[in-house]
Amino acid sequence: MTTELKKTEIAKQFLTGLRTRDWDLLKSIVADEITWNLPGSSLISGEAQGVDAVIQRAQLIASYGLTFALKHVLIGQHGVAVSLNNTDRRGDLVLDEHLATVLSIRDGKVSAIDAYLSDVDMVNAFFVPK
Repeated sequence: MTTELKKTEIAKQFLTGLRTRDWDLLKSIVADEITWNLPGSSLISGEAQGVDAVIQRAQLIASYGLTFALKHVLIGQHGVAVSLNNTDRRGDLVLDEHLATVLSIRDGKVSAIDAYLSDVDMVNAFFVPK
């Protein structure tokens, strides 16, 4: 069983990896069979399966230059959720998205990521080819 302290550490490492584009850090905390589900029809939406696909999604998200503001770390029985406010502006496009990213943890590694968005349409409009 993963302790509450370890769950919090994994959540912070996940966010640090995204913020600093430290893909090796992200790889070190995820399981080989990881999946990442994100709603909508944007470039970042759908299910990413496996480490390489998850890292590619993280790289794509980070390439847009978002500011990832951590609001809360929420501890669960089998994982951790991070409450975030992601923001950015590109021309007339504005992203001001509140989301919960749920990290399911098994054997000390993130085995699944599920994102819950406050405004799927905003994400769909923002994450289009640049």
